[in-house]
Amino acid sequence: MNYNDQNSYHYSGSDPLPHDDYVPRQHTPQQEQHVPHEGPQQTPPRQTATEKIVPQKPGKKIFQRAGTKVAALLVACALVGGLSGVGGALLADNIGHKTTIHESQRPVAEVNIQKVDGQKVMTPAEVYASTVNSVVSINSSVTTNVFGQTVESASSGSGFLITKDGYIVTNHHVVEGVSKVEVTLYNGEKYPAKIVGGDSDYDLAVLKIDGKDLQPVTLGNSADVNVGDTVLAIGNPLGELTFSQSQGSVSSTNRAINVAGIPFNMIQVDASINPGNSGGPLMNLYGEVVGIVSAKYSSYADTAVEGLGFAIPISDVRAMITDIMENGQVTGKPYLGVTVGTMTPQMAAQYQLDVDNGVFVYSVEKDGPCAAAGLRLGDVITKMDDRELKNMEDLNAAKKGHKAGDTVELTYFREGASHTTKLTFGEQPETSPEAEESSSQQPENGQMMPHGGDIFDFYNEFFGRG
Repeated sequence: MNYNDQNSYHYSGSDPLPHDDYVPRQHTPQQEQHVPHEGPQQTPPRQTATEKIVPQKPGKKIFQRAGTKVAALLVACALVGGLSGVGGALLADNIGHKTTIHESQRPVAEVNIQKVDGQKVMTPAEVYASTVNSVVSINSSVTTNVFGQTVESASSGSGFLITKDGYIVTNHHVVEGVSKVEVTLYNGEKYPAKIVGGDSDYDLAVLKIDGKDLQPVTLGNSADVNVGDTVLAIGNPLGELTFSQSQGSVSSTNRAINVAGIPFNMIQVDASINPGNSGGPLMNLYGEVVGIVSAKYSSYADTAVEGLGFAIPISDVRAMITDIMENGQVTGKPYLGVTVGTMTPQMAAQYQLDVDNGVFVYSVEKDGPCAAAGLRLGDVITKMDDRELKNMEDLNAAKKGHKAGDTVELTYFREGASHTTKLTFGEQPETSPEAEESSSQQPENGQMMPHGGDIFDFYNEFFGRG
């Protein structure tokens, strides 16, 4: 190993590696042999097996080098010791203490049952607690005969008590065609129910159970509902999750939708509405019923749509509920006494008519309201008062705004010219089919029968009767 003035070691292949624990010792005088060489550098004596040759120059720098290494070793030991101390402290802390789960000490909010009087705004929890005893679960069964075998199927829905003695409001489609109805209250009591009556035009039905001192709802005014108002629906989604409450806001207060040719004016909400909710109450934060929930119309093409629900405005049907309770049906429904259908552009082109939309008159009932007003087969009704009638849906919607005995002005097209006449509605007979029409009920290719002759039976197969 060679040493130079730059404090560097140079090793040859035969030189042993230096020891990190090298410590100079006192030199014992003895015979040393030095190998002379030429040049400015002088090779120090080799170390034998029994002794170490201590370089005489420059010894001070060697001690500095060794001191640096010792200092580095001390720093490393300090770091290791510090980390060990921290780790030991953490370990000791874990050993000496248990893991804790922090729990809230917040007091439970008190939910008070309030009297629903339309004066006090409540929280959703208070609305539920104050009104859930007025909501009922409806379970129905339908018995049918299939190839000589009796088959019973079940359906479910919701409803709400409207009187203390057990009158219940629900949707017509919940109990339509059923053979047995059972009602369950929130407290678990079950009652057999009788169907008092209903009306498919308004999807409304009334049931009756034998009870007393029951808790009825308080009806509000749906005309006071605004877009953005918070509303609550209580019912039995899926027929199993009984007395569930969902919350949302009003999306529209006057949404016109059409189902099978029958127009409905609805409150649109984004609260969750599912099968089984039909017939249940839609409530505001005063605990008042402002609508009758209907899952039937909360879908599109038989597919449930998230965030889209509808309810029948309670103010639109309040008088009809009373009518059904007293008479078993909605009385005074307006009646035209005609067989009608939608006028199409194809019909107008085929028969060279100057009007391509409206309500085409296929037959007129003798001595009926339309006959008294002078209408006849082939006329196309285009207006009722100031409301345009482009199809059967418009006619049905216009009729809903009237009752038997009301007088309106009809505008109709005949033989290339428009005419007007006054018509007084009659009262729809209980057995009369409703005036309705769909595209599947149109005659093929829009074919119209020629004027004259008794075609009532033929066209009645395809079209409803007004």
